[in-house]
Amino acid sequence: MAKKGLRSTAQRRLIVDTFFEGASHMTIEDLLTEVRVRDKGIGYATVYRTLKLLAECGVASERRFGDGLSRYELADDAKSHHDHLICVACGTIVEFEEPKIEALQDEIASRYGFHVTSHKHEMYGTCGDCQKKVS
Repeated sequence: MAKKGLRSTAQRRLIVDTFFEGASHMTIEDLLTEVRVRDKGIGYATVYRTLKLLAECGVASERRFGDGLSRYELADDAKSHHDHLICVACGTIVEFEEPKIEALQDEIASRYGFHVTSHKHEMYGTCGDCQKKVS
């Protein structure tokens, strides 16, 4: 916030602290609900602007998983890189790390003379719980 010339207000600090303590893949509405447990006076716009600021600064990453919602998580340089499994039935998001996939991506990039600076790997399907409900 200091780099952007913005004051560090108590509301912004609460939003940032709650984001860092919260679950991965929070929507603005999720974060607003969590923040309002401690301060009912915080509005949607304040949470929205704070999350956008965190994304601009590279602290948070905005993710969209095909359901029309923006979700935010800590940026990969703030925690280890990971990929996602997304259930199209219930919306569950599972983070995973797989060194074989990372090595294969590096091999493919090298084969084509490409230097990868970032990537997103998302797989969509149906989770085990939702598969059991259909059976």
